[in-house]
Amino acid sequence: MKTLIISPTYNEKKNIQQLVDLVLGENPEFHLLIVDDNSPDGTGDKVKSLQSVYKNLFLETRSKKSGLGTAYIFGFKWALKNKYENIIQMDADLSHNPKDLPRMVKNLKNNDVVIGSRYINGISVVNWPLRRLMLSYGANAYSRIITGMPIMDGTGGFKAWKAKVLSDIDLNSVKSQGYSFQIEMNFRAWVKSYIIKEIPIIFSDRTIGQSKMSKTIVYEAIFMVWRLRIWKLFRWHI
Repeated sequence: MKTLIISPTYNEKKNIQQLVDLVLGENPEFHLLIVDDNSPDGTGDKVKSLQSVYKNLFLETRSKKSGLGTAYIFGFKWALKNKYENIIQMDADLSHNPKDLPRMVKNLKNNDVVIGSRYINGISVVNWPLRRLMLSYGANAYSRIITGMPIMDGTGGFKAWKAKVLSDIDLNSVKSQGYSFQIEMNFRAWVKSYIIKEIPIIFSDRTIGQSKMSKTIVYEAIFMVWRLRIWKLFRWHI
């Protein structure tokens, strides 16, 4: 099965070589797409230099910083155009462990979507301050209650998709970012009755660089879950 990992970047030059080495060095059969939002720190240039080492490393540079959600949508469309069968999204900051990639792909054989879950077996988060942990855990509980989705980690960004699921989702209508993007994509797969499985991972907060989370992203997620509930209630096409 042809597998692509998608990792959006913005100012990840300090992390990017380690990410590429861990993903492709351990999994030479996989392909890795970096979607860079024209990082001013030279992330794109660093990826270009690594392409001479890894022929299965691809770079797409967008003109400006346009948000995590649009970066993934760009990557999903690129993957579908290039006929990938398994498509995995993961952060570039090494908070998602590349060693979990083979396990994600293995579980995708009998499922349509596989979520690397921080909360399926208790709480598996390293280096997060208590305030952020409470925000994340609370956001997921809130999402489950409002939307009805039986997903413990609906805001997690480490996910594997079968291409048929992404082909069946109207990607052009997905506009949300951050937490909201993850919830919305899960919801769109769930209401179409695709099989979603959560597998436990250990999430390690980034040690290099700065988090790109903002209050705007949190507020967007708060309102998005109500929008999804209304969609479900009135059975609107999504």
